[in-house]
Amino acid sequence: MTIQQEFAQKCVSILRNDESVIGLAVAGSWLTNEIDEFSDLDLVLVTKQKISHDKSLMIDYAQKLGNFLSGFTGEHVGEPRVLICLYDNPLLHVDIKFLTIEEFAHRIENPVILLDTDGQLQKIIEQTTYQFPYPDYQWLEDRFWIWVHYALLKIGRGEYTEALDFMGFVRMVVLGPLLHIKNGNLPRGVRKVETQLLSEDFVALRNTIPEYNRESLLESLANAVELYRSLRVELYTNSIQLQTSTELRVMEYFEKIK
Repeated sequence: MTIQQEFAQKCVSILRNDESVIGLAVAGSWLTNEIDEFSDLDLVLVTKQKISHDKSLMIDYAQKLGNFLSGFTGEHVGEPRVLICLYDNPLLHVDIKFLTIEEFAHRIENPVILLDTDGQLQKIIEQTTYQFPYPDYQWLEDRFWIWVHYALLKIGRGEYTEALDFMGFVRMVVLGPLLHIKNGNLPRGVRKVETQLLSEDFVALRNTIPEYNRESLLESLANAVELYRSLRVELYTNSIQLQTSTELRVMEYFEKIK
């Protein structure tokens, strides 16, 4: 049994007699049997009363579940209902999402139920469907070329650190998700691209990782543009309005910067 499974079992035994708890579920790599020594644990705690509005209440619950070191809420990933925790003995990263039963119905995947005090969680899973968020292709197209121009400004000015950060952003928001979709995966940014993409697709993505110098940044940005264009051809439908004029002017400026 993994340390994640042991921790989850302990949580069930602790929460089973808590009258304010409706149920406990687990998501993430647990669902695909991909847990290894480097995996975190993604718990979903459903309570009768709302907990997520008060960080102190969230921490109170987290402290009951193990040797709690510290934790913080997930506003930086757009999910303030999640408490991101680190436990000790063993050292383990655990994300706990605090939901009400109404909130549990709106989900991006079907978690594995560990505790269901009166069958409400299972009933919701049977009667509702989950929806994983996919990128809006028009949203990406409307932004991509302006983003490329922004990167060129930073490279032109010699702000290479900011340009490096931009390239990571583009991989996370644009190229990674599109490549995952092309490969039949959920568009989870750049998660597990090393193992879940075709080798040629991973090489194309890797070629957008620059070194800290002007020449490498420009080459990596050009590779990103080429990759985006190829993915756009493969994935976008005719309903997507291409920003052709913007693309043309930005690529003219690209040649000027080079």
